Amino acid sequence: MTTPVLTVLKEDRVAAVIRAKSVDDPVRLVRTLSGEGIRCVEFTFTIPSAAEIIREVASEASAVVGAGTVLTADQAREAISAGAKFVVSPGLVPAVAAVCNEHDIPFFPGALSPTEVYNAHSMGAAAIKIFPANTAGPRYLRDLLGPFPHLALVPSGGVTPGNALAFLQAGAVAVFAGSDLVPGLSAEQGAYELVRSGAKRFRDALSTQVG
Repeated sequence: MTTPVLTVLKEDRVAAVIRAKSVDDPVRLVRTLSGEGIRCVEFTFTIPSAAEIIREVASEASAVVGAGTVLTADQAREAISAGAKFVVSPGLVPAVAAVCNEHDIPFFPGALSPTEVYNAHSMGAAAIKIFPANTAGPRYLRDLLGPFPHLALVPSGGVTPGNALAFLQAGAVAVFAGSDLVPGLSAEQGAYELVRSGAKRFRDALSTQVG
């Protein structure tokens, strides 16, 4: 299933995962990232008041804002009500899938084994988050695409400028990057030049054409 969110992900190649104790200025944060070509931004539900943050930035035309670490149906409803354009979970949560399908919101469940990948696809996932990606590595992702060539896989967890391109070359449609793109302290303290430089590092690392 191709969605507008997935189209943006494929174009940008990388999405930002924000995991912090707080966010100094959510609007400025997403504008800084989108200004460097990273439009998909995931705010995790481990952030206090994550739904309020999503609501604050959901109308930003330059960004596609989603909710991450969504573990329950109630959290999924809260995120969608706040304006999240996509929902991400670290694992397979049927209740979250059901809510997202009901509201026609793309969701990216976490999976690692072939069975989990298949089950995620069966739940209607728009893309499947291969997590933790640093444990599996690019070669494992390529192996998964052998029996599942039609699936959209997005590695997350331990993605860095040093390995991001290898995941794309292995067949990922995009990567999700957390602290190596936006460290928690940068979000908390409003260190937007550090955010910008992190985005540039990923942009430069992913500038090579993928065959």
